Amino acid sequence: MSERLEDIAAAMVAKGKGILAADESSGTIKKRFDSINAESTEQNRRDYRQMLFASRAAMRRNISGVILFDETIRQMGSNGKPLVDLITAAGSIPGIKVDAGAKEMAGHPGEKVTEGLDGLRERLQEYYKLGARFAKWRAVIDIADGLPTWGCVKANAHALARYAALCQENGIVPIVEPEVVMDGPVAAHDADRCYEVTEWVLNTVFAELFEARVMLEGMVLKPNMVIAGKNAKNQAKPDEVAEKTVRCLKSTVPASVPGIAFLSGGQSDVEATEHLSLMNAMGPLPWNLTFSYGRALQAAALKSWSGKPGNIAKAQKAFAHRARMNGLAARGKWSKTEEKKKAA
Repeated sequence: MSERLEDIAAAMVAKGKGILAADESSGTIKKRFDSINAESTEQNRRDYRQMLFASRAAMRRNISGVILFDETIRQMGSNGKPLVDLITAAGSIPGIKVDAGAKEMAGHPGEKVTEGLDGLRERLQEYYKLGARFAKWRAVIDIADGLPTWGCVKANAHALARYAALCQENGIVPIVEPEVVMDGPVAAHDADRCYEVTEWVLNTVFAELFEARVMLEGMVLKPNMVIAGKNAKNQAKPDEVAEKTVRCLKSTVPASVPGIAFLSGGQSDVEATEHLSLMNAMGPLPWNLTFSYGRALQAAALKSWSGKPGNIAKAQKAFAHRARMNGLAARGKWSKTEEKKKAA
């Protein structure tokens, strides 16, 4: 495959394909395993992720890339070969989460700033040698009374831009993820408030990317959809989510960005798929719209697997179905009829 940043970014958002976010931290994967009464050991984590990466139908047809956690990119599969090789053999691109998490922001009660810039250049160089060709950095923006503040938006946008520039310097495509969350401490805002904040955040991020001299053709944006907070009385209908999201993106995202891979952000599996499909059905857009889902791609497979080796085929079938549904959504061709069909 070409090593040009533009070509890697284009492959990541190829039509009908999207990105599997398998970069859960140790704490997050433990919660997921707790839900199925499985112990979060290194081998169990390896076996679970290996099961996903070895799902040939899903990986070859609908998964363009996989975001990995530091532990996973270093792990060997049961055959003694790196898990990264399993991903590349399926025609997917290995990626890596590089931020150190969102931490409380000094002087800004109730707000967070993502850390991890110290030593990032050297870590990116090591990850490149381990096979990563893209990276991910997530910023978290909460909506509440008086929040977000300009200081928080500016600090997170600046960090995203510095991270993106370092990635490109080292031959790695940055996924830029500014997430306006729907499930924060208050989360009672409506979709119009989400639109307002998302527009502000994206405009600030792209201003910072420009100043950091980031090549937009060699990056992928991973934003939230414009959606009401989970505790809002008035929840936006699917058509409204699609219309508001596309309108917001058209007013903020330059056409030179090759693709936008949405996060699912607390939506149900089917909601995330339906919203994406409705957006793609709206007609020609300046960029490819696809998915970069974690839980919304994995939940059914995780439940089917339940930590038991005998359930691998069943779990892979569930994963392939979810991947196919989102592959259809990335083309604007998902339907409730297709959703009801069993995985092939």
